[in-house]
Amino acid sequence: MSLGRSASLLVHGPAKSGKSTLASTAPKPLLFIDAEGGTRFLPITGIKWDPAREEPPVPDGTWDTAVVSVHNYDTVTQAYAWLQSGKHPFQAVVVDSISEIQQKLIEKITNRGQAQQQDWGDVLRQFVGLMRDFRDLLEHPTRPLENVTLVAMTKQGADGLYHPWLQGQSATMIPYLFDICAAMTVTNYDDGTGTMVQAHRLLIGPNNQYLTGERVGGRLPSWVDNPNIEGLLESIFGPRPT
Repeated sequence: MSLGRSASLLVHGPAKSGKSTLASTAPKPLLFIDAEGGTRFLPITGIKWDPAREEPPVPDGTWDTAVVSVHNYDTVTQAYAWLQSGKHPFQAVVVDSISEIQQKLIEKITNRGQAQQQDWGDVLRQFVGLMRDFRDLLEHPTRPLENVTLVAMTKQGADGLYHPWLQGQSATMIPYLFDICAAMTVTNYDDGTGTMVQAHRLLIGPNNQYLTGERVGGRLPSWVDNPNIEGLLESIFGPRPT
């Protein structure tokens, strides 16, 4: 843990573009809050953790990522409560995906019924508030995280850009909360020998198709192929101190 070496990332993009794989490269030990069941396919050494029934697992060399399977919204708040307590071993947290988790909150508030006008105010306050709380774990007084990564689906907005897929005003507010708002895409290019190569491309700088941007002083390029979060942190802060 080093003072000031921390950054928050919101990444959105089409299905199967590599968002979860990117998220899994966050610093270890990692807490991965999985609302879509995709962690079983990721290049991690995982251990299941139920924050409602047990304390966080102790790093013993047999795992690098603790996976919380999200079946309801309360599971997410229970995992956050452990992070807020500071009584955990994690260096980073991933929430994947916030689009799905917002839907679980809507189901909780409406009991899977039709949302009424007053329900949307509750959704906005609770959801945006919790996402801000996750971000603020970077500044925790006793156990600050090094990275918070939120993954979102994407959809095209009225402005023609693809935005993180969220309901109501939270779609406008959430991108402002994080240091980096990036989009993951898949691109094909000629490697210079006439061979077409496929790469997972993280779009970071201003883009005419996706909502993207950063507030890290221009320390990141406009895009990165086959990215990893450790590499992004090194670009921002330099090599990890030993």
